[in-house]
Formats: sequence, structure tokens, C-alpha cells
Amino acid sequence: MLEHKNFWDKNAGRYDRFMRKDLAAYEEMYAHIRPVVKAKTVLDLATGTGLIAKHIVNAAAHIEATDASAEMIAEAKRDNHSAKLHFSVQDMFRLPYADESFDVVIVSNALHIVPQPEKALQEIKRVLKDDGVLIAPTFTHAGNSFSGMVRAFFMRMAGFPLHSKWTSKEYLRFLRQNGWAVRKSAVLKASFPLTYAECVKSEV
Repeated sequence: MLEHKNFWDKNAGRYDRFMRKDLAAYEEMYAHIRPVVKAKTVLDLATGTGLIAKHIVNAAAHIEATDASAEMIAEAKRDNHSAKLHFSVQDMFRLPYADESFDVVIVSNALHIVPQPEKALQEIKRVLKDDGVLIAPTFTHAGNSFSGMVRAFFMRMAGFPLHSKWTSKEYLRFLRQNGWAVRKSAVLKASFPLTYAECVKSEV
């Protein structure tokens, strides 16, 4: 975990600039998310600079937004003007929240960059209410075009911590195999295919 935490600490200041190229995909993603979080208590894991949390907070009742990188959280706090949005440094594998604390958990573009993502999903399942919703959009790098493969190569050279390389179908299968029923999915056009997944708890 330490090596990828250091990567995000080092790149926190340029993260928002880096993500601008995928603005259209993110706007589409926000449109999917806002109705789900309306008047709900939300946990946003791997929030980074708070990009998603800040764009959906007006719809939600309250958002706890966390990240393992202290530098990312420092960036996120800089322009947070909402009393409904709270940022903190947390480890998604060992969350400090009670069982069934949240109506919605968001983990965006994170499951492919952490080791043992199935363990993260188990911890998410613990803190999510039984009738709650998991929103887990993830870049599915295995579906890359040639230009996407070139971009991925240079990202790896820069130290980008890619642990899991899925196609969209493989990613949705991974979620199902780990106790989630996918109730809605879509592949959004971005730098890399972005698979939006909306899930509820199920028995494996």
C-alpha cells in the first residue's frame, strides 16, 4: 500500500489537471450518481481531491469523503465550502465506521489500483446498510484501444500503481463473484473505458 500512497501524495497537486481530459465522462457519471445519493448518507472512498464528492454534495444529505493520501485530502479541503461534506484520511481496508453506517458507498477508480480489491469490497459491505447501494465506477484498462495502451504504458513508467486489469465484462463478473448484484452498468467514453457499476448486496 505504501508505494501507491506515495505516488498519490506526490501527484496530488496535479491530479485535477490530469483528470480534465475526462470531464465529459465525469459529467455523465455525476448524472448517474445524483439521483442515487439524493437525501442519503454517503461514504466516498478513495476520494482523491474530492472531485466526485464536490459535484454531488448538493444532492446528498451528508458525505464522508476519505482517502489514504494525506496530500490528496489536503487538496480536497482547500476549496470545500459545504457543511455537508467532511474529508478525512482513512484506510479503505480498515474503516472506522460502525456496521451499516451508510446508505450509499462510492468507490470510484480505485478497485483496479489496490491490492486485494475483494477485501476492500468486504469492508464496504460491512459499512453499507443492507438495503444500501454501492457505486463503483472503474477504469477497465483491458478494454484499451491502441492509444489507450500507449497512455497506460507511460503511466506505468511514471509509477502508476495498476494492480488489476479488467475488461468491462470481467470487472462486472468480479463484482458479482464478490457478493454484489449489478443493478445498473454503463461503459463511459474516457481516456480509458470507464465502467460505471451500481450494485446492491447479494449472496455469492
